[in-house]
Amino acid sequence: MAPADPNPPGLGPAERKRANRRLTRSLLIMTAASFAFGWALVPLYDVFCKVAGIGNAQAKAGAEEVRESVDAAREVTVEFVADPASVGSFEFRPETRSMRVHLGKLYDTQFFARNLTGGASVAQAVPSISPTMAAQYFHKTQCFCFSPQHFGVGEGRDMPVRFIVDSNLPSNVDKITLAYTFYDTTQTAASRDSASIKRLE
Repeated sequence: MAPADPNPPGLGPAERKRANRRLTRSLLIMTAASFAFGWALVPLYDVFCKVAGIGNAQAKAGAEEVRESVDAAREVTVEFVADPASVGSFEFRPETRSMRVHLGKLYDTQFFARNLTGGASVAQAVPSISPTMAAQYFHKTQCFCFSPQHFGVGEGRDMPVRFIVDSNLPSNVDKITLAYTFYDTTQTAASRDSASIKRLE
């Protein structure tokens, strides 16, 4: 179905101007709402993690509790996916696309990120695991997602992840995907720093 013509032939010049202004205003509102959603998503995710007991908050709290208990008889595939939240903000990719791992054994992998914003930036990685039911069996003991990452102009670096897949993982799961979305949170960090300074004054 063809989109509606914002300037139908029956409108006069004044009506067309008003129609164009309404269309421009609607587009601007949609664009602003999209940016606001991306800006708020990371802090909202942190709140959700604290309430639900999952994600980064849970991982940081339990990082020291994980112990190896290797199941030499069973392996699963772990896939790694990287996604920058906005085009042109960061180059972001896994150094290894997938690996076979034994349950109960610690493994290390790395993701690479480079700042493309043209200025000093702060970024936050938000993880997700699929299938969702496997999340409770996938434990990160070291991860760049535990805290904001600060980058200088054009800086690029490898960022480590250390993880273990629990030996109690259900037998019907033979592949787990660990995905990160990398958000530019420079404005959020600046707002927090400004609020902290005001509290100290």
